Amino acid sequence: MDELEFLKKDWKKQGADFPKLSYNEIYKLIHKKSSSIVKLIFIICIAEFLFWSLIAICIPESTFAIYEKFNLNTFLFIAQGLHYVVIFIFIYLFYKNYKTISVVDNTGSLMKNILKTRKTVNYYVYYNIILYILISIILNTVMFSHPNILIENMMPKNPTLDSDKFLTVMIVVQIFVLLAMCGLIWLYYRIIYGILLKKLNRNYKELESLDV
Repeated sequence: MDELEFLKKDWKKQGADFPKLSYNEIYKLIHKKSSSIVKLIFIICIAEFLFWSLIAICIPESTFAIYEKFNLNTFLFIAQGLHYVVIFIFIYLFYKNYKTISVVDNTGSLMKNILKTRKTVNYYVYYNIILYILISIILNTVMFSHPNILIENMMPKNPTLDSDKFLTVMIVVQIFVLLAMCGLIWLYYRIIYGILLKKLNRNYKELESLDV
């Protein structure tokens, strides 16, 4: 049992004896914990951005040579630029949530900002998953609509290998990879941000019980 639970039980036991002081102690502790959680969300978001930016820099250009065959480089460049803009917006929103929740001075405002932070996190998670799905669908649609180019660049030089079967296998593999990656992305966000959101939800419920 953490410090918050001890304070809450003590507050309930005291009844009419100094309720305001105990209430303020509990509120300040919830406020401090909520502020720390939102700050951690902000830091994780920045760390993710820096991590994937570093990965993108380290990937050799030859990896993207296949996309040039399908004239997809411009699309990927624009998509990456828009993605960075959206990520910067989310970083700003997380920072704004942190600064706002750090200065609130009443239960109602704190509860409101906890709900706002939860919505921002959920939007961030959904955005990343939906973006991956859309990019994968667009790339595969373009590439498989030009089977001759795809076979020329991807099919092993094996005269006994049937091109139709190869394309079928490629489609199945791409679908499997898409589902697997979506599952991994969802699992990652479920673990990392899910834990933090659970803590925020717990703080929200504690505030509800205090506000009654």
